[in-house]
Amino acid sequence: MNVRALFLIVFPVLMIAVACGQQATSPSPTVMPTATPTAEPDSVAAPAQIPAAATAPATASTVTSRPSPTPTATPAAVVAPEDQAVEGATLVRVGREPPTLDPHLTVDASSAIYVIEVYGGLVTIEAQNPHDVFNPQLETVGDLAEAWDIGDDGRTYTFHLREEAKFHNGKPVTAQDIKWSLERIGDPGTESPVAGVFLGDVVGFKDKLKGKASDVRGVQVIDDHTLSVTADAPKAYFLSKLTHPAAFVLDRDNVEGDPFWFRDPNGTGPFKLAEYVPGEVLRLERNEFYHLGAPRLEGVRFLLSGGDSLLMYQNDEIHLTGVSLLNLEGMLDPSHPLNQELHQAPPSFDVSYIGMNSAQPPFDDPKVRQAFNYAIDKNTLATALYEGLVVQAKGILPPGFPGYNLAIKGYEYNPEKARQLLRESKYGENMEEFPRITFTLPGSFGAPVGPSMEAIMQMWRVNMGIEMEILQTEWAIFLQDLNQRRFQIFGGLSWLADYPDPENFLDVLFHSESSNNHMRYSNQEVDRLLEKARVEMDQAARFAIYHTVEQVIMEDAPWVPLWHGESGFVLWKSHVKDYFLFPLIIPKLRYVYMTEK
Repeated sequence: MNVRALFLIVFPVLMIAVACGQQATSPSPTVMPTATPTAEPDSVAAPAQIPAAATAPATASTVTSRPSPTPTATPAAVVAPEDQAVEGATLVRVGREPPTLDPHLTVDASSAIYVIEVYGGLVTIEAQNPHDVFNPQLETVGDLAEAWDIGDDGRTYTFHLREEAKFHNGKPVTAQDIKWSLERIGDPGTESPVAGVFLGDVVGFKDKLKGKASDVRGVQVIDDHTLSVTADAPKAYFLSKLTHPAAFVLDRDNVEGDPFWFRDPNGTGPFKLAEYVPGEVLRLERNEFYHLGAPRLEGVRFLLSGGDSLLMYQNDEIHLTGVSLLNLEGMLDPSHPLNQELHQAPPSFDVSYIGMNSAQPPFDDPKVRQAFNYAIDKNTLATALYEGLVVQAKGILPPGFPGYNLAIKGYEYNPEKARQLLRESKYGENMEEFPRITFTLPGSFGAPVGPSMEAIMQMWRVNMGIEMEILQTEWAIFLQDLNQRRFQIFGGLSWLADYPDPENFLDVLFHSESSNNHMRYSNQEVDRLLEKARVEMDQAARFAIYHTVEQVIMEDAPWVPLWHGESGFVLWKSHVKDYFLFPLIIPKLRYVYMTEK
């Protein structure tokens, strides 16, 4: 839902990341610590960058009025027969340490995987066809809101809350709770790194964020179960943005009553946070009050201490795990004992990349940035290192994503062109005085750099004579510095879509005023086109604008887009049912149930 989270790149362990927004592709092709081979069961055998190229359709915003509320109950196909489901079952899997459990501060997939199960907002993204891995039919549907109306102005949304919606402690959720939550994230004191990005479209929100207003005038309480939210203009993606954790509701008494409230949060999601011991375990338990139907599981236990997840799986210590590239080939053989427990995951809506700070030398010269693109042989990396489990990124949007441009022109491998551009740059006259470069990656101090990053740096060294220092920082600190735009050049990251709309990549990451523009990239024409796309309601016309924007960004080269992951594989026990795999991080654990072994 936010930075994926984003995630991992660890070689020999490639998996499908589970997150939203940013993910780290840690020192290897997966954003998990290399010590934990297949740490994410939402992950799969796909190189550290999350798999990409998914083919799920664009999110369709469902608009409903009072008589026909948006259906959000558990799909009938997902409900387990009463005589099959085991009562009191707990799903056990390996998990990652979350940098935060506050949804208003969530910017990475590692946090989002838990946050989306504990909290909720007015709307959510739900799969209408969850059993079809490659076409789940994702739609924006009601969560706390059972229905909504859109005014004649096209920008005023009146939400009708479910009367049965409750916090985990049984307290009813009211419109006042929604308003307070949206104003809490907009309070400068909250210091949310994503508030303006995901809620800046709400009238008056930016004034609140700047400390110029005491409330958000675009959010109005009508009665306990009705409120209106007004956007600054009609926007096709507005409802989808409200599915982000930035718009999740919190209990004011819970938050204001304890500075460490997030250790015992009173959320509204399908699961409660029952236990969290950093470095050891994070345990969720079912919320019997959940308005969309209580989960079938009694709980979910995430083991945070690491270990060999495949060995743990084989020893029946956990119920599911991603599969490393090293183990995949054998398991694909029908005679392998684990073959029947192997499941293919869809490509995620993601892109792995290297970012360059266009305000710092030498990356303040676009010719230098272009040279860094031309000097990388992505084809060799994809085939030799990743063995075809990634798709070379020609642009920014992943294949199969709404608005994907088949005609996008990327950078081919051309070392001579790279050297020529360096010579033509303002630093080319005296390469001996070329600015020093520090390449920052997520990872523990002194940990080995992953094979992909090592190979890329070697290509820069051989093809352009560029030497650089490596700086690795722990993931939570890396995210803080990333959001403060401190890096000269950075890598080990993937961006995983929060919702299926090109705005979530191109506007969120590249508009000059976006807090998620970590490259300090600025192009007035790109800003103008992005702002034009925001209010274009015709989808074809809007996507055409995004095609132009993406090509301009590629030519300016604030990124080195690397690849999109392909489908990976996950193992889960035969008695685990309805563990769905999606191209986005969306709530899904409430569907899971177990049968007798």
